[in-house]
Formats: sequence, C-alpha cells, structure tokens
Amino acid sequence: MAEQPGTLLYYLKRSTEFLEKKEIPNPRVDAEWILSDLLNLPRIKLYSQFEMPLGQKEIDIYRERIVERSKRKPVAYITGKKGFHKFEYLVTEDVLIPRPETEELVDYLWKKKEELSFTEPSPLQIWDLCSGSGCIGLSLTQLLPTSVVTLSDLSEKAIAVSRRNSEKYNLDERTNFYVSDLDAEIPKELLFDLIVSNPPYIPESEKPEIMPDVLDYEPHLALFVSDFKEFHKRLLSVIFSRLKPGGKLMMETHPLYIEELEEMAKGLGFIETKKILDSSKKERFLFAEAPHSS
Repeated sequence: MAEQPGTLLYYLKRSTEFLEKKEIPNPRVDAEWILSDLLNLPRIKLYSQFEMPLGQKEIDIYRERIVERSKRKPVAYITGKKGFHKFEYLVTEDVLIPRPETEELVDYLWKKKEELSFTEPSPLQIWDLCSGSGCIGLSLTQLLPTSVVTLSDLSEKAIAVSRRNSEKYNLDERTNFYVSDLDAEIPKELLFDLIVSNPPYIPESEKPEIMPDVLDYEPHLALFVSDFKEFHKRLLSVIFSRLKPGGKLMMETHPLYIEELEEMAKGLGFIETKKILDSSKKERFLFAEAPHSS
C-alpha cells in the first residue's frame, strides 16, 4: 500500500521505527495499541483505516505517548487500562499491571466452580488479599453471580483504583474495600469461602534481573519482599484464620519457592494442597483447603 504522509499508516510506521531504534520489544504491537487507544478504535480496525489522515492534536499526543514508551514506560500505564480475562481494568502506576498468568488463576477457579462448590445459592464470600487494581476479585465477582467480594490492600492509592474499577462494572453493592495490613482492618467476624491473593513475592535480591519496564515504573510494594519466608508465614497464618471450614485458598507465587510455601501451608493445618502449573509449565499457583468441620 502506498504510504501517504500525514496518514495513520505513515505515523504508525515512523513510530514503529523509532521504538525499534530504542530497542523496545514488539515495537509494532506497542505502536498499534497506543494508536488504537488514542483513536478509540479496536486494534484490528486500524488495518482498514490506514489512509485516514490524523489531525495535528492526535499527531502531537501520539508522539508524546510513543516517546513515553521509548523510555520503557509500560503501554498499560500510557493508556491507563489493561485487558484481563473477559474484562478491562483501569490501571495507574499505583497498582501492578494485571498479568496473563494471573488471568490463569481466575480462569482455573471459574472453570472448576461446580467442583469447588462456588455455585451455591447463598452468597459466596471472597477475599482478594493484596488486591491492587482489583482485577482478581472483581473478575470473580462478575463470573460467580452469587459472590460478594472484600478487597484489601496496604496501599490507599491501590484501593482508590480498585474502587474505580468496581464502579465501572456497577459492582458497588457486592464489594467492600479496606486499606489494611493483611487483616488488621477487616471486621473480626468476617470469614471467607474463598481467599485469593497475588501478594508481593519476588525477593529483593532478584531486583537486578527485573526488566526496566517493571523495575522503573511498577510499585515495588506490590512486587518485592525482603524475607519471603517470614512474610508468607504471616500471610498464610492470617488466611488460615479467616477461612470458613472447607474454605479454599488460591495464591500466585514464585515458582522457586512454592515447595517451601506448600510446606508452610501444611504446617498450619491446610489440607488438599496442590501446586498448579501456569501455561509456561511453571508451578505458579498454590491451591489449598481449610479443614472441614467435624
């Protein structure tokens, strides 16, 4: 196709070349996502609009955003949103960008909902602990119609983002929010059928191995732990005390430490523990149950 200056295709090609020179992975895909967001067009529709002229304001904004990406700012923070499972959530630099692996956690629970007794008519009480954007808890709330979700995070700014995401999907009547260090601010009488968590789990010693896109922009509070064992012992202890008899836990974790985590869980009294693989065949998730009442 002939490339006319001033058209969508012209700026898409220039932007791709610019990002390529800056050694950005997948430069064409990133340039397309940023442009499709700016024009409010599905990415696939760009291909039928290549000859469309861009206005000066659109060109200026597009250039600014491409420069941001060239500095390794993640696309999700540039567009302010990220697709996750069947949904799309607002994100800011106060929350982690939802990951494809975390979608797998949601998908596992959704697909096994009957087997795990998540379809009972009584309200299913879910707690999304270290909730960030709320992507796990809010997705499960929409996928499991009888559920009510409590979202908690140590970061007040993260809770503000998850509130906005709840409002976006009109879930206010089925959601509760707490700025809380683990369960410190959660009402004492509240127990849960399902606790889900994607807590910080990367040891600080691994910081040098982390991509600059993540290290320079995403909140370290949600990523790193100074002592994996100490933090997770406290975390699992709180979870165990907050599950109803027969309640379930599903947690994302570091594949290199999952054996240790499973042993901790068993030591606390969890039963039916199971390590679950992600799509890369890494042991990414720990599933466990609280004992059933006698």
